Amino acid sequence: MRTKLSNFDFNLPKNLVAQYPASERTESRLMVIHRSSGKIEHKLFKDILDYVEDKDAMIINNTKVFPARLYGKKEKTGAKIEVFLLRELNKAVGLWDVLVDPARKIRVGNKLYFYDKNNKEVLAAEVVDNTTSRGRTIRFLHDGDEESFQAILRLLGQTPLPKYITRNSESSDIERYQTVYAKEVGAVAAPTAGLHFSRELCKMIEIKGGYFGEVTLHVGMGTFRTIDVEDLSKHKMEAEYFRIPQETADLINKTKAAGRNVTCVGTTTMRALESNVTASKQLRAGEGWTNLFVYPPYEFSIANRMITNFHQPKSSLLIMVSAFAGHELLMDAYQVAIKEKYRFYSYGDAMLII
Repeated sequence: MRTKLSNFDFNLPKNLVAQYPASERTESRLMVIHRSSGKIEHKLFKDILDYVEDKDAMIINNTKVFPARLYGKKEKTGAKIEVFLLRELNKAVGLWDVLVDPARKIRVGNKLYFYDKNNKEVLAAEVVDNTTSRGRTIRFLHDGDEESFQAILRLLGQTPLPKYITRNSESSDIERYQTVYAKEVGAVAAPTAGLHFSRELCKMIEIKGGYFGEVTLHVGMGTFRTIDVEDLSKHKMEAEYFRIPQETADLINKTKAAGRNVTCVGTTTMRALESNVTASKQLRAGEGWTNLFVYPPYEFSIANRMITNFHQPKSSLLIMVSAFAGHELLMDAYQVAIKEKYRFYSYGDAMLII
C-alpha cells in the first residue's frame, strides 16, 4: 500500500505557532525521542551536550539566508509591487528567478524601480520572461560589482520570514533568522534546526570531543510548497542546490566506520547527505541539484541521529522526519508536544531523535 498524505495530518492550535524565537537560542525546549524504546524526554536545547559523545560528528547546513523580499514600483503607473528573489540564474548579467505580487500587473518588458528610505532610486530591473503564474525572470540593471549589488540587496531587502509568522519582519530577525555558522549566501529560508545553536554551545560540543562537518543546501521556496496529491509517490520536489565538501565526506565516513554517532542537524542537511550516497552507503563529495523527496518506507544511509523542529501538518519536512523516527512514534510525540505546549515551526522548539 502506498503512503498516503492524509496519514500526516493533525490539528495544531494556532497559539502554538511561534511568532518570535526564544530569548536565547539554547533556551528553546528540546524533546528527545528514543526510537528503540519509545521513551520521550523533555529538556532544553542546551542539554544536547548530554547526548554528545567523544568523536561523534554533527553535520550542519552552512547556507545563509539573504534578504530576498524587495518592494518596488512599476514604471509609469508607480504601482507598488513585491519581488521575492528565488535564485540567481546568471551572475554576469544579473538574471534572477523571482515571484512577483500582484502578478497580473507585471508583464515581459516592464521595468521595475527600487528606492531607499529617502525615496531615491537605487536599483532597476527589467522583466524578461514569464515562468509560472506568479513567476518571472528579471534582469537587474546594475553597473557595479557583485559586492556593491549585495550591499544594495541588504539595504533594500527584508528578511523573508515564512507566511505563518504573521507579523512584519523586524531588525532582530536579521540575526535570529540565521544560524550562527551561516556563510554560503543563497537560501530564501533558514535551516531552522540550526537556529538553536549558539557559538558557545558549538565550542562546548567540540571541547567534549564532537566534530562539526559542513554541507551547503540552499533552501528554496519548495520547502513551503504544499503537497497536493494523496499518493506521495506522485509528489515532485523542487530542485535545490547542494554541495558536500571532501573533508565532510571524509569525516562522516570515518565516523561511521568507527561506530560513532552521526547527527544530522535538520531536514535540509539530511536531503543533501542522502542525495550523494554510494551503493556501499558511503558519502560522496560533490555538488549539484537535488529533488529528493524522502517518505516512508525509506532506509537512511548516513545519519543515525537527527535534530529537527516541529513541522506543519502534511508537509514534506514532517514526512521525512516520520520516515526517520517511525510514523506511529512521531505522530504520538507530536500529540505530546501539543499537550505540553511546545512551540512549532521556524522559531519554535526542537526535537532530537536518537
